[in-house]
Amino acid sequence: MGLVVYQLELPPKLDRIHDVFHVSMLKRYCSNPIHIVPVEEVEVRPDLTFEQEPVQILDRDVKVMKRKSIPFVKMLWQNHSTEEATWELEDAMRQHYPHLF
Repeated sequence: MGLVVYQLELPPKLDRIHDVFHVSMLKRYCSNPIHIVPVEEVEVRPDLTFEQEPVQILDRDVKVMKRKSIPFVKMLWQNHSTEEATWELEDAMRQHYPHLF
């Protein structure tokens, strides 16, 4: 019988992150240099959360419902690639990040 768990070697700075994973939770990974994010660039809070900052609006779209239209914007986030951009409500983004509009 082979190994069924993996334990990660994490830097002391990330000692509050659970470091053991069952193989059923893992997927094969193909190495890609653009996936590397230096730990120094991400400020992790003591509760292991961090603040995401949007960098740019990549696209706009409007979802039309029966009686109303909902505007969306595709946001590029700091420390993420364009493939990881997310669609967000335009009103919420305009309220929180007016400097992008």
